[in-house]
Amino acid sequence: MRPVFDRAREELRRVVYAEGHEERILEVVQQAIDQRIAIPLLIGRREKILQRIKSLALRMREGVDFELLDPFDNPNFERYAEALFSRVQRRGYSFKEARESLRQNHTVLASVMLAVGEADAMICGTVGRYCTHLEYVSEIVGTENGVNKLTSMNALVLQSGTLFMADTYVQEEPTAEDLAEIISLCAEEVLWFGIEPEVALLSHSNFGSHDSPSAVKMREALALVQARMPDLEVEGEMHADLALSEQLRTGRFPNSRLHDRANLLIMPNQDAANVAFNLLKVLGDGIAIGPILIGCAKSAHVVTPSVVS
Repeated sequence: MRPVFDRAREELRRVVYAEGHEERILEVVQQAIDQRIAIPLLIGRREKILQRIKSLALRMREGVDFELLDPFDNPNFERYAEALFSRVQRRGYSFKEARESLRQNHTVLASVMLAVGEADAMICGTVGRYCTHLEYVSEIVGTENGVNKLTSMNALVLQSGTLFMADTYVQEEPTAEDLAEIISLCAEEVLWFGIEPEVALLSHSNFGSHDSPSAVKMREALALVQARMPDLEVEGEMHADLALSEQLRTGRFPNSRLHDRANLLIMPNQDAANVAFNLLKVLGDGIAIGPILIGCAKSAHVVTPSVVS
């Protein structure tokens, strides 16, 4: 994680935390302040946040170390309401509903702040369902130009190395075309961690041993990626053990384009990715990162209620 923190210190970003009253968030914000990696903005009722900071014996001070926005004492409310309505008026919202949502829903407020440029990044999701937060972010922040669909990736920092997995939370049944975009977006994100991506497309099939729809899909995705990103080390479709063992892979398929242990594992669907990640998170005795939301127009991340730091 050192390259990520080093980049963050070079140019401090304003990060808005939608659940600013949550104890876990307050503890994380204190760490961010101590490590000088962000300028935190907390959303929540002022009295509750300040009381919890005191009860947790945290050192951060409003107006010095962090900023605080109370949704019921928001000087920018009208401007934010207009900005929100312009983005959701064709999604069935009335102006009155948009205003109410802005006051009651912290993820909506954080998304608007990000969309209008008053924050550089946002974090939400410690309370509630992932898919609900994702819907708000998708509607208000939107996707980056040229990106068709959002995707998500998790990482596990293990003693044997760092593993990235996708798509763990967003796309339930991606097509071959979707998978090709997922690979492109995730490979770029892995590079941002200072790691060269080594990509494996996982399946119950090994290099054409089965012709089930999911195996064929993975082969089609591989062909698309190889045509579009000829310099990327990517191979498939294959079993997970072959992806992680060069010796096993060479014994089965000596002409593999993958020359090392894979570090970016692309699963055929969300079930496979999510199950694999959560199993390894518990059994692997490592550090879990994410989910990292990829493809947004601006940096927005939806964590899960089980996040610990």
